[in-house]
Amino acid sequence: MIVYSPRYAIDIGPHVFPTQKYRLVVERLLAEGVVRREDLVEPEPATWDELALVHTHVYLAKLRDGTMTPEDVRQLELPWSQAMVDGFRTMVGGTIRAALHAAANAGSRMASPVVCHVGGGLHHAFPNHGEGFCPFNDVAVAARVLQRRGLERIAIVDLDVHHGNGTAFTFESDPRVLTCSLHQQHNYPVWKPAGTIDVGLADGTHDGTYLDALAAVLPRVLAHNPGCLFYLAGADPYEDDQLGGLKLTKEGLRRRDRMVIDAVCGAGVPLVIVLAGGYARRVEDTVAIHCATIGEAVRAATERTPSSDR
Repeated sequence: MIVYSPRYAIDIGPHVFPTQKYRLVVERLLAEGVVRREDLVEPEPATWDELALVHTHVYLAKLRDGTMTPEDVRQLELPWSQAMVDGFRTMVGGTIRAALHAAANAGSRMASPVVCHVGGGLHHAFPNHGEGFCPFNDVAVAARVLQRRGLERIAIVDLDVHHGNGTAFTFESDPRVLTCSLHQQHNYPVWKPAGTIDVGLADGTHDGTYLDALAAVLPRVLAHNPGCLFYLAGADPYEDDQLGGLKLTKEGLRRRDRMVIDAVCGAGVPLVIVLAGGYARRVEDTVAIHCATIGEAVRAATERTPSSDR
């Protein structure tokens, strides 16, 4: 199952955030036969009540009514429009849809349900404000939706190049939610609230050092015994990313994805994959990295599906 909506191609004007990447990823996956059109599921927008599980009513009113201040817009780094709000609400709905499907299929004949969302990973949004291109925190909202339905223990593995400050802050007092971030230490954001596991990496970190650090923390993540794990598979640790300073190759990023996916699926934990950031100088590189992530997920799901169900 691949969750995606054409509404993610939000017009934000000339910007380093390539919102067209979501459409380009889906087009490439279909063209290469990695997924079929019938695998695609279009989500409904998150309701305002669902968003309020994380975000304050005052902040949501600003987004809903278009009353954001100039300072709010500067901090968000996106221009306000109704289309922007609707597009990102739909993206939050996509992560909710993916999480509910993964959780509902836990214990099925699949060793571990894997659901990909061609979107999401908006980890810089705080309860009372948005920042860093993130008006809502989709993973935080989806985690709260799962908790409201009785699935309380959750893990979030954030492998974007930037620390997930909004996510860490949101769950800092909730021991049921483990947050794990591997990020470039000397990069945005300046203030990095402490998560459960934080690994700040040096500028220029290459594949081997990164993968060793990841291998060291994954057992700690799985020891939390989560009922669902969210994986933010950022493309921006790539060596030619405009907003990142790590030096991972495309092959290194594919090995990263395989390590996470195999570990989580091998532990029988439902897995939700969201794309998070990606700002390569060539958008084609960002698209290729995201497609490789989803390709690894499809491989894992196929390998773990009984042959009679294929």
